[in-house]
Amino acid sequence: MTLSYRHNRAAARAGSAVTAALALLVAALLPAAAGASPPRHGLSIFGPLAYAPDFTHFAYTNPDAPKGGRLSLIGSAGRITFDSFNDFILKGDAAQGVEYLFDSLMVRADDEPDAVYGLVASTAEVADDGMSVTFKLRPEAKFADGSPLTADDIAFSFQTLKEKGHPRFSILLRDVERAEAPDPSTVKYTFKGNLVRDLPINVALLPILSKAYYTAHKFEETSLDPPLGSGPYRIADFKAGTFVLYKRRDDYWARDLPVNKGRFNFDELKYEYFRDRTAELTSLKAGAFDFREEFTSVDWATAYDIPAVREKRLIKESLPDETPSGAQGYFINTRREKFKDVRVRKALGLAFDFEWTNKNLFYSLYQRTHSYFENSPMKATGVPSPAEMALLEPHRGQLAPDVFGEAISPPVSDGSGTDRKLLREAATLLTQAGWEQKGPIRTNAKGEPLTLEILNFSPSFDRIILPYIKNLKAIGVDATLRNVDPAQYERRVKSFDFDLTTKRYSMRLTPGVELKNYWGCESARTDGSFNLAGICDPAIDALIERIMAAGTRADLETAARAADRVLRAGYYWVPHWYKASHHLAYWDKFSRPAVKPRYARGVIDTWWYDAQKAERLKSR
Repeated sequence: MTLSYRHNRAAARAGSAVTAALALLVAALLPAAAGASPPRHGLSIFGPLAYAPDFTHFAYTNPDAPKGGRLSLIGSAGRITFDSFNDFILKGDAAQGVEYLFDSLMVRADDEPDAVYGLVASTAEVADDGMSVTFKLRPEAKFADGSPLTADDIAFSFQTLKEKGHPRFSILLRDVERAEAPDPSTVKYTFKGNLVRDLPINVALLPILSKAYYTAHKFEETSLDPPLGSGPYRIADFKAGTFVLYKRRDDYWARDLPVNKGRFNFDELKYEYFRDRTAELTSLKAGAFDFREEFTSVDWATAYDIPAVREKRLIKESLPDETPSGAQGYFINTRREKFKDVRVRKALGLAFDFEWTNKNLFYSLYQRTHSYFENSPMKATGVPSPAEMALLEPHRGQLAPDVFGEAISPPVSDGSGTDRKLLREAATLLTQAGWEQKGPIRTNAKGEPLTLEILNFSPSFDRIILPYIKNLKAIGVDATLRNVDPAQYERRVKSFDFDLTTKRYSMRLTPGVELKNYWGCESARTDGSFNLAGICDPAIDALIERIMAAGTRADLETAARAADRVLRAGYYWVPHWYKASHHLAYWDKFSRPAVKPRYARGVIDTWWYDAQKAERLKSR
């Protein structure tokens, strides 16, 4: 409520024309929206913005970077085929790079934890009660066909994504009540509930769809028709499941905005698709494509000992990764009755020998993952702090006693590959859970065998899974490996048709509503969600809400550590490993700014094709 409104109400009650006149005078002298957030060029959840309204470019870009050349690279790990250009729905396997076709109201600054700055929107104004945000659009914004991008398109995008999009959108936008377009250059989002802290940034980052295009084309269907967007690239060529080629748009309307200066420097981006990592690596070394991030430790340690690397033609380099390393592991599907007992899940973790795996398969390049927020201040350590205890204590009756002691960590083996002490402990837990061993395979009281299938799509992972299966068999679990093709893998994971499968989740620096998609009760029942383990715990739901409601970064970190303790005590996964770096291999024909973005690789965004290096490379 503004001061002028209060003064006018007082004047009306007093019935005094003089008092009313004085109130109007005071109101005229006050700022137009006293106590409200004025229109700003950017938004940040915590703290001030690092860049002033008149900033010319992000500090980690080179505004004078030349445009040109091609960057050819591999589709991201875990996505080795595609049959669609629609990355916004549950159906199909979308091609990599589709995000470069679409603009958003604002874009992230990769050197700040949670700040965004205006792209399609020139300003954003958050209501003083936090229950709405209003964006003013740049009049020059337009789609690739030249049609204007208006507030009506943005309101349509919100409604379409919320009602017909992938479940991640419905969860993200659940408390966004509506989007209105009072005029072509203004869009207002209205929120509901109490957990509205992140919503202005969440809606600012939504992809903007063309209402005209998606009125004529079914949004909810997979399609290989190149969609209409307003972003810096367009689809120039493709072969389903093999490659997709994007070309930089010379007529891109936003290419000279401060948020884009020095970005998107490659004329072409080509994503190559291979069925396995061995074929990828062979093709890279043959010069068939330019760039690859290496995720296989044995290859990083041994497979790059070739003349091209020794002669610095093929660059092998590690860049620091300062983002949370997130959670990778074998996720246990607790929707299945045999995995509902926490003792069974704990036993499965005891059978995995990380120390042997790291030494013999990974050349000791990794560290063991302990936390769902690994490599960040949100990771729980030691015993709960008083602030964490204040959040945990109301749920004491629902929580395991382990939550209130030292943070649960995976066991440390003797490195033999078959640590008898740990395997005996695992066997004891299975017996206590009612799985008796009267032969090679354990059975329950109904005579049902304890079976376990690990779902996989990449043969390169077999060398890690098979020793684990050997240990599982040693404790009476009838464990098998099931390799399927990528399309079948996606279908089975989306419908939770698996016992165990491997997944990695990367956490944001400022996590929020997306955590419901990872661990919330609603997502446990929603096909296509990221809650592979089927976690449904009222205490975890409550702690996610505390994370979402945190008013300071310190409060957020406290709530995240409390949630981490509860999750780890639930033994919903067999944690894997992490490295706080990016292992990159690329041919020496690129240059980059002197400063790397702190929270991103920055390759596609900030590197450029160096014609002189490329010419020298040809002659070497």
